[in-house]
Amino acid sequence: MSPADDPDLARALPVLAAVREAAPLVHCLTATVSMQLVADGLLAAGARPMMTETVVEAPVVTTVADALLINLGTLSTDAMDGIPATVAVAREQQRPWVLDPTAIGIAPVRTPLARRLIEQRPTAVRGNASEVLALVGEAGGGRGADSTAAAESAAGAAAEVARLTGGAVAVSGAVDLVLDASREARLARGSALLPRVTGTGCLLGALTAACTAVWEDPFEAALAATTWMALAGERAASCATGPGSFRMHLLDALDEIGRRP
Repeated sequence: MSPADDPDLARALPVLAAVREAAPLVHCLTATVSMQLVADGLLAAGARPMMTETVVEAPVVTTVADALLINLGTLSTDAMDGIPATVAVAREQQRPWVLDPTAIGIAPVRTPLARRLIEQRPTAVRGNASEVLALVGEAGGGRGADSTAAAESAAGAAAEVARLTGGAVAVSGAVDLVLDASREARLARGSALLPRVTGTGCLLGALTAACTAVWEDPFEAALAATTWMALAGERAASCATGPGSFRMHLLDALDEIGRRP
């Protein structure tokens, strides 16, 4: 489908083109279980990944990155120590950074860490409804990295997070919600196969970071990343026979969206 036939793609296309032109370097402190997909997905999209999490190296590496992703999915001791220092450097260097508060809620370490990180004003927050609700201390019915709540149920919590950070918040679900302090958009796109492949949410966080690196408006950057993943999911699902082939086709689709009909 061409941009002329798809208004969602048309809106996102300038951001996608900017990512492909600039090839931003995204430093990802991300879940171990999803590192391969995050790295491959960023490369397929036209960005470049870099990954380290120790307190000795991660802050230094951030000085040469264009954007930072903080994902709490498989929080190690190294990452727990390295994340605050790395975020501090990103802020000092005026690099955009994205918080993905994966699986927070009852987790006794990552949940308070995520709430402290909100005070550091991330450029964008990306999570499911349960995670966004947990950021502001509300019960959201999450089970691990999955959400039992619809994105719309976290609209009030997302607005509160946006008020606290001054940035954008993207809530993933059957209908995605993206908002900031003054705007909001809903996107009823994507595929039911996306949540059946480990790491697609982590990859969306990384794509969001890549988009914030090249686009000054965090709201439009987060919306473009959400659209990019959703449309890639649709295209991959049209070729796939199940979750395994979907993962392969998703990488191809990230490269194809906006380039070919």
